[in-house]
Amino acid sequence: MPPKERKSAKNKGGGKAEREKVQREADEQRLKDEEEARLIAEREENERLEREQKEQEKQHRLELKDRERREDELNELRLILDENQTAVVKWESECREKAKWNRYMRCDGSPDPSVQQDINAFITLWREDSETQIQQILESCALALQLTDELDFLMNDGPEPCVAMQYRETLLSLQSLIHWKLNLATEELLKHANSHSDIETGNMQTEVKDENVTLCLWANLNKNPRFKGFWFQDLGLGFELPKPLAVCDIAVRILHTRYDHLSHHSERAQIQRKRSMLGGAVTPPSESPAAVQDGNMEGEDDETEIPKQVEEETRSVRSEGRKSAVSVISLEEKKSSSIKQLEEGDSQMETTMERVSSDVEADQNGSTSSLSKPVIDNADVHIVDLQQYTPLGGVFYFDVFHLPPQSRIVKGWEMTQLLETGLQVFHYPTEQSCVQSSTSIRHDENGAVASLPVGVSVALPDSVLFLEDPQVARWDTIGQQWRTDCMSETTYDAEARRLSFQMKAFYAFTLLQESYANMPFQSWELRPLGQDFALFTITGALTEVRITIKGKLCMLHMEAAKELDQLHGKWMSPQMLQKAMIRAGINVFVNEYSDKYVSINPKDPLIEHTVYEQMALMSSAVAFSWSRWNSQCGQEHLILQACEQLEMGPVAEEAWSLYLLGAQRNQLLEVKEHDDSFSPELAEGTEFHSTFVHLLRQDMSSEGQARVHQSHSLYTDTIQRLLCATRVLTYS
Repeated sequence: MPPKERKSAKNKGGGKAEREKVQREADEQRLKDEEEARLIAEREENERLEREQKEQEKQHRLELKDRERREDELNELRLILDENQTAVVKWESECREKAKWNRYMRCDGSPDPSVQQDINAFITLWREDSETQIQQILESCALALQLTDELDFLMNDGPEPCVAMQYRETLLSLQSLIHWKLNLATEELLKHANSHSDIETGNMQTEVKDENVTLCLWANLNKNPRFKGFWFQDLGLGFELPKPLAVCDIAVRILHTRYDHLSHHSERAQIQRKRSMLGGAVTPPSESPAAVQDGNMEGEDDETEIPKQVEEETRSVRSEGRKSAVSVISLEEKKSSSIKQLEEGDSQMETTMERVSSDVEADQNGSTSSLSKPVIDNADVHIVDLQQYTPLGGVFYFDVFHLPPQSRIVKGWEMTQLLETGLQVFHYPTEQSCVQSSTSIRHDENGAVASLPVGVSVALPDSVLFLEDPQVARWDTIGQQWRTDCMSETTYDAEARRLSFQMKAFYAFTLLQESYANMPFQSWELRPLGQDFALFTITGALTEVRITIKGKLCMLHMEAAKELDQLHGKWMSPQMLQKAMIRAGINVFVNEYSDKYVSINPKDPLIEHTVYEQMALMSSAVAFSWSRWNSQCGQEHLILQACEQLEMGPVAEEAWSLYLLGAQRNQLLEVKEHDDSFSPELAEGTEFHSTFVHLLRQDMSSEGQARVHQSHSLYTDTIQRLLCATRVLTYS
């Protein structure tokens, strides 16, 4: 072989060997790398297993330690709660006894409503009293309203069933008598309308107002066919009449009562209707005390067919308690004649009280029916569900009456014609005698006379804050319900705070607001301000509410709410504050029906209640707040933020810690509120505890523990009541 070819073959052989060598080295390196990776993975796996084993051992030790002290912690918590509860019960008992003694020692002439003999004597004497002057009537009504408030308090105190029935019967009797007296005063004013006529209009318009009642009365003396309506400027009430009514002998009354004696009848009627439906038979509703007390001012629904016997009963009730004589009397004989007429009507008023008694018995029997869910008539969408809506600002009684014969003075004698029925309701639109004589008659498609609507305008009460545009409902006397039909052309002027609408007849009406308009809550915070001193802030869907708690009393704070001036700066018990806030349109409180109307974050009620108890115990030194992770931990757990807070200022953002709470175990979390993801990992250096109280104590300063130890039982009870009433852990 030539030298050149031998050299080429040699080079080729050397290249192959070189490649094989490189390949072997690469394989060896790969195997080495794989072995190193395997060793690293094995070491990491061993380390992970070791860490997990250590974590498990640590977890086991912590769980074992928690189990060992569980009974002691639970017993200690139970002892604290029992001691506080005993102290609160003792204090409440002493307060009741003191209140009874103070009531007994009161020497203002008012009867004790808890003493049946005294209150019955008061009712009888007041019923027989011949006084009809408006100012004296209003003073007597104010006293009667104080007695109804006392009866409400007594009924809420949990008396025996027979005693509760007695209280309720007395309450309904007083309510019925109050309205009857107001009707007597109205009649007396209208009898002398001509002597108080206005020079400019020729009609009589009268305004009477006290802290409980506003009365606007207009008498049509001029009968001007061009009359449109009248606005009582100072009182913010007005009405509009259709042209046919402008030429009739009528009087229009707008009676605004700041109390509500109708809504509780609606609630009872819904329960009774439910019982009738369950029984398989629906009977026509009978007259109840609400119909008795309102029969003199309600119009009739022209679209509703009323059974003849019910209609006759209604008319008879409307004339109850009235005088039955027509006479001419002198000024000197007026007083004795009035007494005689009231005596003649006494038997009919006793019939009223018998109706009240039977209504109480029906209510007592119906109170044991199913109350676990709202009872409404789903077939009638116009019936107002009083679990979903709250009447605010009292009741406006919008009535039209026949103008009674006017008194005349002839030769020193006052001549007054007394009608058998006393004050007579003008049943618009069913009474068409004067309406049909008008040329402005509107007929429906069947040729029947169709009623023209009446208008009414009302300025919103100054004592109520409407978070949304108010709604309006009318009272159905026969059905004993608030309804939203038979009304139209509703407009609301937000700047003037005036609501205007039209109705097919004259009805009592009220203003409504959705009960849970401010729910669900967006956030909340309970922050200590000192010893037995804290601030509870709830940011609702529409407004923020702040409640200051000091000892056993609370005080409301809301910015830019002039309607709540009567509440600002006033200390009151949590029960009284709750009633006052709901009455003023600020509802942050829940009940057994609330979850049916609000989108909630459901939690176990027992766990939730236990947490509220422990939060109250620690609230003098620990701040608590809402957490967004609470909605992601299921029904069996709760998550909230907490930290020790001994200063009065706001809590620093970095000071908050997250706590995971459950029925068996409570722990401090490693994760923070603003982290991107949630982890239930236990915070480093902390332990499990069976109670939230002991978990908070583990890192608390001595000053903080001293504050907690010195917390008064009445303060912790007040905090607990507010937390349980708002249920912020579920409704946020």
